[in-house]
Amino acid sequence: MEPLLKDDFAQSKSKTGEILGEETEGVNQILPHMNRWAWDLYIKGAANNWMPTEIPMVKDQQSWKSKDVLTDDERLVIKRCMGFFAGTESLVSNNLMSLAKWITDPECRQYMARQMYEECLHNHTVVYICDALDLDVNEVYEAHINIPAIKDKDDFLMASTANVNDPHFETKTIEGKRNLYKAAFMYWIICEGTFFYSGFAMLLSMSNKIPGIAEQIQYTLRDERLHIEFGTKLLNTMRAQYPDLMTDQLEDELTQIMQRAVELEVAYAHDVLPRGILGLNADMFLDYMQYIANRRMEGLSMKFRYPKDKNPFPWMSEKVDIKKQKNFFETKVTDYQSEGVLDDDF
Repeated sequence: MEPLLKDDFAQSKSKTGEILGEETEGVNQILPHMNRWAWDLYIKGAANNWMPTEIPMVKDQQSWKSKDVLTDDERLVIKRCMGFFAGTESLVSNNLMSLAKWITDPECRQYMARQMYEECLHNHTVVYICDALDLDVNEVYEAHINIPAIKDKDDFLMASTANVNDPHFETKTIEGKRNLYKAAFMYWIICEGTFFYSGFAMLLSMSNKIPGIAEQIQYTLRDERLHIEFGTKLLNTMRAQYPDLMTDQLEDELTQIMQRAVELEVAYAHDVLPRGILGLNADMFLDYMQYIANRRMEGLSMKFRYPKDKNPFPWMSEKVDIKKQKNFFETKVTDYQSEGVLDDDF
């Protein structure tokens, strides 16, 4: 039998590029590229290698032990953020594993496998910070049970995507595809694209006092930026492939989900910042979360926008720019290889 030539392979009928195909098991055929955007994001993600343990925590430990450096309010921010990240990063990982069965395009699955690894890194980050600061692990890992503002967000996420794990769930019908779309929207757009951002801003505002934590958040944000880009393109591709998927009713439902997410995130900010820190106060996060929500809705070509569209934290983009000179003897250079991951989403 003659081997397949390149032109023969390009005409292969076994790969369609359909996001939600009927074949949920079998070989993941990467070539020929049908969703090259997903493969390109996988390549970018693969270049973004880092490990939390490469980042020194000596100054963070000194700050944590000194009552003259970190105030009680700043310590509360760190503990609350770790508590939220500890639970929610796990929810993201669980959701990815559930969605991976139904999102059948091989290039999308390739990226999602890479993202699963990155979620493991983000979980590792929480463990590393807890160990370095000797935090009460029960307080951190049970925050999703004991802290109402965190519990409300996690319950909201889980209630909205539980049907994907229902034994009778399927994507052959248009209603099934809509439910899958909503689940993807909840985690890539709401959880990663909205819920994480206030905590990122709070921790990065203290970067001079907790440089190790801040640097880990910078790298995490770089990962999250690609996650959001993937999720946005995935949802847009689904809408293009299944023209009957999006209805006015579904868009209204997704809009209400985003509005509720902003409300929950602002409530979380009030819990974490009862008196404010370093010029940040909870009221500023109303503007910030509405600004972030507008960017997410804009990326999906959805109609809703908050009328006030102002970013109160323009310094976030600069904080995330970690391409900088480092002392070789102080920290390993772990700058990203890929460019173009910064934009105005912060």
